[in-house]
Amino acid sequence: MLRIFLIGLALLAHQLPALAQEGTLDRIAAAKTVRVCIWPDYFGISYRDPKTRQLSGIDIDMAKGLARDLGVGLEFIDSSFARLIADLTEDRCDIAMFAIGITPQRAEKLRFTKPHLASDIYAITTKSNRRIRAWDDIDKAGTVVAVAKGTLHEPVMKEKLKNGTLKVLDTPHAREQEVESGRADVFMTDFPYSQRMLKTTDWARLIKPDSTYHITPYAYAMRPGDDRWHARVEAFVATAKRNGELKAAAERHGLLPILRLD
Repeated sequence: MLRIFLIGLALLAHQLPALAQEGTLDRIAAAKTVRVCIWPDYFGISYRDPKTRQLSGIDIDMAKGLARDLGVGLEFIDSSFARLIADLTEDRCDIAMFAIGITPQRAEKLRFTKPHLASDIYAITTKSNRRIRAWDDIDKAGTVVAVAKGTLHEPVMKEKLKNGTLKVLDTPHAREQEVESGRADVFMTDFPYSQRMLKTTDWARLIKPDSTYHITPYAYAMRPGDDRWHARVEAFVATAKRNGELKAAAERHGLLPILRLD
């Protein structure tokens, strides 16, 4: 019995290196599907039309391109910036493709591709708001600035806001409601989402910074530790930049101003 036990241990030790090398690409190949986390409220990026339920956006196009490149099917999984890290580290999806801002907090937990977009911060107020006329009006005593929990705007505004009052809301929708109702003066967002507000509401007014305020590069995010999978996605992104696929997608969705091809 002891001899059989020792032989079993030897066989297991021999198999461990091969098992250790199995990772995301192996799972994708076995399942014949790549699982892509998206935030379906991100206009121009990964947006689900509330009427048709159809998805559109630059990262929807790129996810489809990645699946074609891998030769597998594609499964979209709804996520959000608040759930991003958990969804990736708990293996709900293989990759997050919804213009993930590279922040120090996220970089501690996730691994990113090279950026394909980069946006400054913008503000949305109402057409009737008399307190906010220009960017300099935002950081003043009495001004209430709303941000969504888990977004990159939360830590940035906590650092930058000196005189105004910061209000952190659980969801982007709650952030919008605070401004529309007048309980907040502005909410902070980025270029793609600001375009959604201008196109889908009759009350939103855009406030742009007078100069560069805080540029954030956007990329795709994965769990750390899987070098083969990261290298495979990097190769796909590099090819899409080189062959014009990424630029064409950016043009389709009105995102050329924030495209990064370097």
